[in-house]
Amino acid sequence: MLKTYLPHNGGLRAIPSEETEQRLGEALWLDLFDPTAEERQTVNGMLRMELPTREDMEEIEASSRLYAEDCGLFMTTLVLANSGTEKPVSGVVTFVLAREKLITIRYTEPQPFRTFEARCGRSMIAASKAENVLMALMDVIVDRLADILERISSEIEIISQRIFDLDGDERPITSADFQRVLRSLGRRQDLCSKIRDSLLSLGRMLAFLQPAMDTKPNKDVLAHVKMLQRDVQSLQDHSTFLTGKTSYLQDATLGLINIDQNNIIKIMSVAAMVFLPPTLFASIWGMNFHNMPELDLPWFYPVSLIVMVISAVLPYLWFKRKGWL
Repeated sequence: MLKTYLPHNGGLRAIPSEETEQRLGEALWLDLFDPTAEERQTVNGMLRMELPTREDMEEIEASSRLYAEDCGLFMTTLVLANSGTEKPVSGVVTFVLAREKLITIRYTEPQPFRTFEARCGRSMIAASKAENVLMALMDVIVDRLADILERISSEIEIISQRIFDLDGDERPITSADFQRVLRSLGRRQDLCSKIRDSLLSLGRMLAFLQPAMDTKPNKDVLAHVKMLQRDVQSLQDHSTFLTGKTSYLQDATLGLINIDQNNIIKIMSVAAMVFLPPTLFASIWGMNFHNMPELDLPWFYPVSLIVMVISAVLPYLWFKRKGWL
């Protein structure tokens, strides 16, 4: 899908798809979402350059993701998508600044792009140059990552209160609760990891973009790049903190599970020790030897029962005194 945006009253305006080919040269922003071969060839012919393919975009080398070629800047970064679902993904997005235009190539649909398109439709984007469009789009991407980190922070705080019973709830946590807690922490750990990858790639992109913007006459763009670098760095620090806290809560949850398991084993061990002496006496007196004088005593049966009860009570009282129960 090829979406085209023209400058309109200092902002951007999307044009209908049927007018795309006729007004492609007037566009300020070209958004290629899962483009077809024909759409890619159309844009390549208009720009007189070769846009990167999906295989090129997924290369992990920095030289393959950030480079200048044919009087254009090619920058590929990771942008988080599907963050509100159970399966978030980090999709590669390529930003190309060339011929006074911004071209974006992507194969996922992150929320920031939908938000940015909606703002364009409401004439809320002030951008007269391709660099300004890029900065406005980067603002939305960084703001979205900040919102997700704030949400994760709140959710982790709720989980922490549940684990350590900081909310005063006296209901004991069961093993099923621990399993849900571990799954919940694992999902947030995975999401934090993807956010860190996205922030790291965004930081590299901005560091690559800064020298290029230093040569532009519009110094506001350079100041904007530096501001975004500071924002990305602060979000990286916060994501590192959340990752560490999530790991700590996972370790704490596993520790509580081990404590529960140890308590179960302790109870079983005490029960075995309590019933061991009566079992020993019953085994001795249950022997079928002829020369056992106890068998001929009429009062020995109640005495044997009393002895077995006492032999069971004494270990229990001893464990109780030691504080093991």
